[in-house]
Amino acid sequence: LNGGDKDFEGIVTNLERRHKETTSDSSRKSIESYMTKKACPLCNGDRLRQESLYVYIAEKNIAEVSKMSIEDCYDHFQNMQSEESKSLNKNDKQIAKMILKEVTNRLKFLLDVGLGYLSLVRGSNTLSGGEAQRIRLATQIGSGLTGVLYILDEPSIGLHQRDNTKLLETLRNLCDIGNTVLVVEHDEETIRGADFLVDIGPGAGRHGGYIVATGTPQEVEQNDASPTGRFLAGKEDIAIPVERRTVKDVDPNPEAKESKKYDRFINVIGASGNNLKSIDLNIPLRKFVCVSGVSGSGKSTLVNNILSNELMNYFYDSRLTTSDFDEIIGLNYIDKPIIIDQSAIGRTPRSNPATYTGLFTPIRELFASQSESKARGYEQGRFSFNVEGGRCETCHGDGSIKVEMNFLPDVYVECEDCKGKRYNRETLEIEYNGKNIADVLAMTVNEALGFFQNHKLITRKLQTLDDVGLGYVHLGQSATTLSGGEAQRVKLATELSKVGTGNTLYILDEPTTGLHPIDVKKLLEVLHRLVDKGNTVLVIEHNLDVIKTADWIVDLGPEGGDKGGEIVAVGTPEQVAKVSGSYTGRYLKDMLNR
Repeated sequence: LNGGDKDFEGIVTNLERRHKETTSDSSRKSIESYMTKKACPLCNGDRLRQESLYVYIAEKNIAEVSKMSIEDCYDHFQNMQSEESKSLNKNDKQIAKMILKEVTNRLKFLLDVGLGYLSLVRGSNTLSGGEAQRIRLATQIGSGLTGVLYILDEPSIGLHQRDNTKLLETLRNLCDIGNTVLVVEHDEETIRGADFLVDIGPGAGRHGGYIVATGTPQEVEQNDASPTGRFLAGKEDIAIPVERRTVKDVDPNPEAKESKKYDRFINVIGASGNNLKSIDLNIPLRKFVCVSGVSGSGKSTLVNNILSNELMNYFYDSRLTTSDFDEIIGLNYIDKPIIIDQSAIGRTPRSNPATYTGLFTPIRELFASQSESKARGYEQGRFSFNVEGGRCETCHGDGSIKVEMNFLPDVYVECEDCKGKRYNRETLEIEYNGKNIADVLAMTVNEALGFFQNHKLITRKLQTLDDVGLGYVHLGQSATTLSGGEAQRVKLATELSKVGTGNTLYILDEPTTGLHPIDVKKLLEVLHRLVDKGNTVLVIEHNLDVIKTADWIVDLGPEGGDKGGEIVAVGTPEQVAKVSGSYTGRYLKDMLNR
């Protein structure tokens, strides 16, 4: 190659070798953008040799059983035990009796925690945090232990209200057999179902940390000092809009100029990926649209795997794989899409909200503009912890040192030289209003708002973080310590701080994850403000407080897994509440009638 005496190994071989040898997450992710996953041509994704797949019980081999939803799998093994079943003879039933009992019991535990829509073959890396937590809970239920303290952190994440009711019944059964269940939760139904409530607040960050109320939910309702109590008592709530944005008919002449008489839509035609039944999704533009439905009904496949991925391919020439669909019409009606998911904003402690939102650049410029900085010849690079000069070279600006533990997870310990401040002594001598750069990174968003109140650019970015309910987050807080919901709201704040053009499609997946009703109220104000500016907001959501404020709802179901994948209701919240076949409609009806 290029006149050298060595043979070039080849592009594919080179990429495969680098992917295998690299220790950098970013390099691996970059190389993976040239890869795609395909089913093995020999086993067709069944993972087993053909000899193993020749073994059938009740007309199904082990691969076919593994691909069933847990609900269908439970029915399958229950039928095998029934007296009417001819899949096993009398002798086989006697031999398999205890095995079938164990299998059905374990499947029942998974059903009880709302996971009936999952298949047994589902990869663990595709599970949400809430799903993984509920699988661990099902394992514990199966042990039948008593006298155990169970601690759960927001187990309702990703659950529809119907499935949440199942989960609460399971937790109640754990208590009834002699266990204690301690739950960290924002869900109203879970809070109202508690025997004893501890409310911590009254605010977040330095404004919190106090126990403001204890007692039964009824007792906490009477405490006006408790934000949760005020919501339970109805003294504070998320109001139903007095007037919704009207969805008009589709324009019969799509090539004509925009008309006030008609609405424009993005139409997903023939979506059939995973469990979707060749459905058509119509999204009215410049509205607040909510896609709802029970867990496993196909919401993520429809919105994330089809619409979001195709939008990225269309506008940004990405190479994302989409689930099956026929066509998408109307993409030319929007200027750009912004997909805000719950993936981490960074994989190392070096990433933080200040760097991700672009807030850190004007802050560094401010420190570089101080007279002492100019006298010493410091430029803004001096205040970066990513380059040599101003950072602590012992920890290379991390503030901590990684200790590799071989077969155990890596441990991070505070740097002894800079004491976690990331910078060397000379850099920390530069101050603005009595604070150095490390002090600023240690501030919460709320504290920084007051500190930088005279700097419009900095304040605008800080205000958007506060608007999405992140006032308690520290500017320099490591990205690895942020939850999925927090990371998603950091991304949303980043987009909000930019000068918008309008006519943008924002797509969010359960943005209320980890939010108290007060913060949900704040977030909804931000999202509706985006729509008022001529944008479209599309959210996947189970939270009824969000759904009831939508202009338009598309409800999927009627069940999860193979029994889902259909559109069961479309329209305003009031219209969906009248659809008897919609689980969302049933719960929404109670919410609207309060």
